[in-house]
Amino acid sequence: MGAPQKTPSTLWGAVAYRARMKLLSVNLGRAKAVPYTDQPEGLTGIDKKPTSGPVKVSAPGPKGVGASGLAGDTVCDTRHHGGDDQAVYAVAREDLDDWERELGRTLANGAFGENLTTEGVDVSGALIGERWRVGSVVLEVSSGRIPCLTFQGHVGEQRWVKRFTQKGASGAYLRVIQPGEIRAGDRMEIVHRPDHDVTVALVFRAITTERHLQPRLLAAGEALHSEVQEWARQYVAKHGA
Repeated sequence: MGAPQKTPSTLWGAVAYRARMKLLSVNLGRAKAVPYTDQPEGLTGIDKKPTSGPVKVSAPGPKGVGASGLAGDTVCDTRHHGGDDQAVYAVAREDLDDWERELGRTLANGAFGENLTTEGVDVSGALIGERWRVGSVVLEVSSGRIPCLTFQGHVGEQRWVKRFTQKGASGAYLRVIQPGEIRAGDRMEIVHRPDHDVTVALVFRAITTERHLQPRLLAAGEALHSEVQEWARQYVAKHGA
């Protein structure tokens, strides 16, 4: 596999990402009633578990109508989750390992509600518009994940939203460019890297703790999550570039 490489994924520190890019697990969730969500029916699909078989992946449709891009996966609160710009959520296994050391507990693949647990991919350091081939599927990076109280309740750690935000390793939302099938063990390959410096980590900082960075996000063009594009444009209209 080669020696680990120290890669500055976020503003706050470096994580050792393994040399070979690989999909460790594909994780699916079912609707579950919990006391910590504001979804109208009290349901969430965040509790995702690895599945061994092939999973079909396709664009689910616009947010509010479309849900998950993975067949068999459930998105309960389509006000905030799912849709084409958030069809798939990926988290690096190395980032989960980093959290394991900090929290002193085991975090299984899927523990953050991610659909894809990767190895060897600096997910939060990926460029907006970067494209990954996984199995027969091509995915495009669109944004980072904003932590919510449902996520905090699921993880079960105090001040989790604040701690996750401070860490800055948000994982990446992806849209589906080419539908197909994926399964655990699939090789991953970066097939396109755009010519700008807007990373997932930069987007996350700009929409959480450092909003003055929002004008920089527009360099990513139409590949940027449509909602984030609008926030950045509104910031520029109000404050200038």
